[in-house]
Amino acid sequence: MFEPQSRYYHLETATHVTEDGREITYKRRRFLPRADELQIVAEVTVSQGDRLDVLAARLIGDPAQFWRLCDANAPLNPQELTAEPGRVVQVATPQLPGR
Repeated sequence: MFEPQSRYYHLETATHVTEDGREITYKRRRFLPRADELQIVAEVTVSQGDRLDVLAARLIGDPAQFWRLCDANAPLNPQELTAEPGRVVQVATPQLPGR
């Protein structure tokens, strides 16, 4: 259902059976980790025109890992991480369920 590098890959898959017998498969909810408890592995200063996917590609080697920047910085809106040049953005190791 999800690629191994996805933030949802390690979540439990569940099935809901509707009243008419249809089975709906879904991933359980992902609870966000506490940013202050994450292991920070890198920092970058945002430049004009930077985007989360560009930063993730540069720092991690995979633009789809942008969520690791979001987890480490806990923004209410992910776009605010790159809205102002000069902001320092941290990247954390991924938190897997049960760890």
